[in-house]
Amino acid sequence: MSQNISLISISIPELLKRDEIETRLDCSFKKGIEKAFYAQYRDTYLVYTPFNVLTFINWDKEEMLKALVKLGMEDAHDFEHRSLYQDYPILIEPSLELTCKITNEHIVLKEASTLSFIIIALVISQSVGLEKHEKDLEKHFARSRRLLGMTQGRSLIKRSKLAQFAKELTFIRHAMLTDLFLLDKPNILWDNADAENLYNHLASILELKDRFEIVEFKLNNLKDDISRVLNLINHKHSEFLEWIIIILIGIEIVVMTVEFFKH
Repeated sequence: MSQNISLISISIPELLKRDEIETRLDCSFKKGIEKAFYAQYRDTYLVYTPFNVLTFINWDKEEMLKALVKLGMEDAHDFEHRSLYQDYPILIEPSLELTCKITNEHIVLKEASTLSFIIIALVISQSVGLEKHEKDLEKHFARSRRLLGMTQGRSLIKRSKLAQFAKELTFIRHAMLTDLFLLDKPNILWDNADAENLYNHLASILELKDRFEIVEFKLNNLKDDISRVLNLINHKHSEFLEWIIIILIGIEIVVMTVEFFKH
């Protein structure tokens, strides 16, 4: 008998640690796979990832909204317009010949299993986390244009702001690699062909690798542009200091010459 199961991954605005979520929702997370932790109550699942995405599987919408309010989302009823999220319905179809079938509309599984749900939740969470970096990248480009367009003000202030921004871009790239866990498969997949197939197929449908490479490419270009401008400013600053030294030496020579002829 077919069964429809809802799945929605939501980016939580407030950065909450796992134990804080456990306290607020009165639940206890178990270790799932790699970066994913899950809590199960009867036929519902709550999957947490440390990049601040929660996945609700088979939750009643009202109960899910109550949970979001407890987590600090006062406008939870309007999360569809105020938060990043992705939903991906799951269909359990025992007559399916394959173990899974994934389309743009839904995920079809031959049978329900905790491992399958956690794998799906992890990949959807990664997609939401990556979307957040994609959105933030637009803000970084706007900020870089303001910094690169600075022609007034003191060089020291400009250099300081550019150097700080370059450092932030490096941290962002590092966070993408370590937090989203996009370049490494969960270890359990190496010993489970069905689980690996589900993970690979879903990651491919959501274009995680391609999207990550695009964001990484843009970040690197942005960092290179900032570094080039920073090097140019440093070069101009060095030239300025060299001219000051030359002028000071010239003044000293003039003073010494005057003193020589006086005596």
